Amino acid sequence: MPVKIPKSVLRARRKRPEFVRQESWRYVRLETSYRRPRGKDSRMRLQKSGSPPLVKIGYRSDRRYRGLHPSGYVEALVCSLMDLEKLSPEKHAVRLSGRLGVRKKLIIFEEARSKGFRVLNPPVKAEVKKE
Repeated sequence: MPVKIPKSVLRARRKRPEFVRQESWRYVRLETSYRRPRGKDSRMRLQKSGSPPLVKIGYRSDRRYRGLHPSGYVEALVCSLMDLEKLSPEKHAVRLSGRLGVRKKLIIFEEARSKGFRVLNPPVKAEVKKE
């Protein structure tokens, strides 16, 4: 049974900013993954207006809903049929790996549907088959 996520939590998720590394937009060599700004005169560290926000505890969500898919299921990446055996259809939603080919995706998709899993990214060919 999926967890019912309150609308207020989903709204807060949408409002939460993308935290970026200082000046990652300026230099190609810097990745956007967050690093705490530590410079002596850093605008970002001093939280001057116009600079990106810093990561703070206040942005954190309630523990019961943290890391859940908006549908209320725990998202699980599936690469093979053996991965499905470790999961529970009442608790997990399946996301098919992008590394899989179309044939393997269809096989895993059919198996997941027969076991009662919710598939978050069904293969395109499976949708065409229904019609």
